[in-house]
Amino acid sequence: VQLQASGGGLVQPGGSLRLSCAASGSISSINVMGWYRQTPGKQRELVATLTRRIGTNYADSVKGRFTISKDNVKNLLYLQMNSLKSEDTGVYYCNARLDGIDYWGQGTLVTVSS
Repeated sequence: VQLQASGGGLVQPGGSLRLSCAASGSISSINVMGWYRQTPGKQRELVATLTRRIGTNYADSVKGRFTISKDNVKNLLYLQMNSLKSEDTGVYYCNARLDGIDYWGQGTLVTVSS
């Protein structure tokens, strides 16, 4: 599975962005897909996951502001980010877990700054 994230950029605090992750094949059978982010000097952290049977899960820091979703027809994973804060700044990576193997996209940079 090849993943390519896009949609990052510079946004002011309080603004919104929508990230997209395009998969090379069908995502309808992938059990878990998610978004992670990383800032300099810190480990990559979970932002949100979407599990086929369980549903969605969010980091406490983004609950109520971010929404993860996917389009099985277009093979796209999304992350809608609203009410962005400076601490949301980082490189965002999309992830797919298939048959116990983690696949990662190349990352897209989100900068929240005035």
